[in-house]
Amino acid sequence: MLTRMNSPDAAVDVLVEVVESVSDELLEAVTRLVPQLSRSSPPPDRRALESIVASGASTLLVASAPTRPVRGKIIGMLTLVTFDIPTGTRAVIEDVVVDEQARGRGIGGALTREAVAIAAVRGAKTVDLTSRPEREAANRLYRSIGFEQRNTNVYRLTIGPGAT
Repeated sequence: MLTRMNSPDAAVDVLVEVVESVSDELLEAVTRLVPQLSRSSPPPDRRALESIVASGASTLLVASAPTRPVRGKIIGMLTLVTFDIPTGTRAVIEDVVVDEQARGRGIGGALTREAVAIAAVRGAKTVDLTSRPEREAANRLYRSIGFEQRNTNVYRLTIGPGAT
């Protein structure tokens, strides 16, 4: 499904789409992009990717450039998670990554803005995301879109394989 084309923020034409099915092209792109996001998490295999795409809570967005020099190639992705809880509909953006060779061209902004628009349609009143402090460009991007840094503690409990 086409959700945005020719983002006004992008230095290149950007096509942002909601993934509705897993293709070989998508699997190749995710396999290429995930290591650029995390060295500790392996990319999902086809079955895991199909589960993500089929999930009612997760929406996988991908960005591609419909013009040269990277025509048709998936150059970025983002996962939007929306879910209902007793206090309302929540939205969280996760796993935002733009290919190293395509960064600085507005692709992350196009993905993020489209995720925010989808969250709004789904009834979310806020959208949360996290970004490591050393990801300075990403943090500047999120602030420029209107995200505000919250004064909160983020806690993590590791369970399953690798837990101590």
